[in-house]
Amino acid sequence: MRMEQLYNLIGPDMRAVDAVIHQRLHSDVALVRQVAEYIVHSGGKRLRPALVLLAAGALGYRGTHHHELAAVIEFIHTATLLHDDVVDASDLRRGRETANAIFGNSASVLVGDFLYSRAFQMMVAVNDMRVMQVLSNATNVIAEGEVLQLMNCHDADVNEADYLQVIRYKTAKLFEAAAQLGAIIGGARPAIEQAMAVYGGHLGTAFQLIDDVLDYSGAELETGKHLGDDLAEGKPTLPLIFVLRNGNPDQVASVRRVIENGGRDDLPEVLAAIRATGALEYARQQASAEAELAARSLVLLPASQYKDSLLELCLFAVARSH
Repeated sequence: MRMEQLYNLIGPDMRAVDAVIHQRLHSDVALVRQVAEYIVHSGGKRLRPALVLLAAGALGYRGTHHHELAAVIEFIHTATLLHDDVVDASDLRRGRETANAIFGNSASVLVGDFLYSRAFQMMVAVNDMRVMQVLSNATNVIAEGEVLQLMNCHDADVNEADYLQVIRYKTAKLFEAAAQLGAIIGGARPAIEQAMAVYGGHLGTAFQLIDDVLDYSGAELETGKHLGDDLAEGKPTLPLIFVLRNGNPDQVASVRRVIENGGRDDLPEVLAAIRATGALEYARQQASAEAELAARSLVLLPASQYKDSLLELCLFAVARSH
């Protein structure tokens, strides 16, 4: 499925979400508007907001609160990007200069804080305690995931379970919250609400695992980031963890050295080790398994175009090239 096909179903809703985003980005402080608009309108897939809309649609929701909540999810995601790029000292995202590269680290961190606080203003306006519980819990878990990832940087002894915990906290949790919110405002019974949360969590994990694959195999024009960015930052992602577990002594020594020291000087050697051990194929298999678990969790949903799109997203998460 192409994203354009998905948005044919929820196109009017996505345009309504974009209108909410534009309205809620307003600030009397010019730099806040400038930085926030730059990052929010920088060409992201809007996949997390789409999950809110699709989940709500699959449960027959008719109203406008899902537009507000989809915008909240996008603001939280954008805030994490602003903070991530500062922590990682990144200079390229989605094929454009990062906000911190243009406006500086201080502005990026503070505008990220603005987006978090604006998101909380918006969720309070929905006036649903369950919604606030889910979102406040999600933002807390995401922050823990950011710290876990920081702790794991340059640590070549991180194992697969440790790394998957980072993914589930840092990335999958917001997918989980997005799908769960759609179920909540759709009036889902507890079993379906939980099933939608499970769906989002597995989908988000699959999505991140493919990001890990693309960091060592994607075309920069498609991914919008430099090949080997994770390596340069000393991040032990799943392909590297696989090499450390299955490579020969020379391959293990090479990958361990690069994780501990960072940089790109040994990128060709690391890429050769990744190819030789089948690390990318393994990561793709794990992503496919997560996507399959996500698809299975939708069994309780009634048949609809929205459900079909949620199922198609499982395929898209694994098959995508950017």
